[in-house]
Amino acid sequence: MLTPPTPRPGSVPRRRPRSTRALTGTVCLLALAGTALAAAPAPAADAPSPPASESWRPDLSPAGGDDVNVRYGEGALRVRDGSVSPASLGRDRGYASAVLETHHVARPVNRITVDLDATVPEAADVEVDVRGRAADGTWTEWQRAAPGTPVRLPRDVVDVQARLTLWNAKGEATAAVRALTLTADDTGGDSAGSTPTAAFSARVYATREGLVGHTTANGHVIKENDHFVALPSRRALSPKGSGQYSVQVCGPARCETAPVWDVGPWNTHDDHWNPFTQREQWKDLPRGLPEAQAAYEDGYNGGRDESGRQVANPAGIDLADGTFYNVGLNDNGWVTVTYLWTDAGGDTTSFPTWGTDVSIRQQATTGSTRVASLPGPTTVRVRCQVHGELVNYDGYSNDAWSYLPDYGGYVSNIFIDVADSWLPGVPTC
Repeated sequence: MLTPPTPRPGSVPRRRPRSTRALTGTVCLLALAGTALAAAPAPAADAPSPPASESWRPDLSPAGGDDVNVRYGEGALRVRDGSVSPASLGRDRGYASAVLETHHVARPVNRITVDLDATVPEAADVEVDVRGRAADGTWTEWQRAAPGTPVRLPRDVVDVQARLTLWNAKGEATAAVRALTLTADDTGGDSAGSTPTAAFSARVYATREGLVGHTTANGHVIKENDHFVALPSRRALSPKGSGQYSVQVCGPARCETAPVWDVGPWNTHDDHWNPFTQREQWKDLPRGLPEAQAAYEDGYNGGRDESGRQVANPAGIDLADGTFYNVGLNDNGWVTVTYLWTDAGGDTTSFPTWGTDVSIRQQATTGSTRVASLPGPTTVRVRCQVHGELVNYDGYSNDAWSYLPDYGGYVSNIFIDVADSWLPGVPTC
């Protein structure tokens, strides 16, 4: 048994273990879903160097929890139900999405090339997106990869993941994807694009998504008083149940951190939070200005969205009901949105963690949505901390929670491996 540190006057005692311990039972209440990275073992002195490039084929057959409306049969992946479409888009078109298994590469890479074996009818479409996870656990944005055209990631990564998105017109044939081959290599030199020092913020017009009972682009079935947002680009779509891409929404009453679980409103390729050098479409618009807003206010693109629909409001974000009312909106209106994954660490501090299956929660309570987890001891980036629900474990208590921008949620400070209950040098959220 380790002796806990002597608490400061007014502080709440907490334990500070120095060895990895398995946590079971009540500890799982504190965990959030996510993935921890283990450092690859160093090769033996006489081991051959890893190859300059690496190719692999993800298995298309499993239907995992991150898959939406897909079916696999006769050796191909297809749209299962041609009437399903992301809730916030309000379109009558078949949609399916498959987040494929993560592949750990033998050496850090920053360029991905894909080769697609598929049959795509005229009224159908297939999109391939790729992303990478760096050694510190942070994911890059998803980037669309056209077959045969290399995609340059913004930094070196040690894990690569692909996502398939299939569309078809209602009543028409679906595409059939038989195989996907990915090839990764390292271009050397500096990473593409600039590195921000703080998360980007913009003032955008928000609408209420509603649509209880409908399905989001990541497969979440919308419930009453739900807490998530939709953005008009698949580049920042979090896998189901995770907060890997989250925003802070500040309205008239308060701010809330919420995960990106749907695509829309209006567009699907309008990553307006990115600078023009990285923005997928509408590169002539100022950073932070959604295409729908420019179309509505200034007649940009003939006043229409990417699908040719007349834009009826300037919305750049949809808010689920719980988020909408929590930030103080009673009708559609303007909010300030901070795109938390665009932060490069300029306003965070890194700390070690301990424990197994440690939960990360959407809010600083054990009863809020579990958005990620830390499978084992790792290092996390903390932006700020709050006093939340008092957590009791093994005779020790702490009401302090730390916000982790890379996971879009809060972790109890009990599992931050430092002596202080309130982390030194970390501001209040």
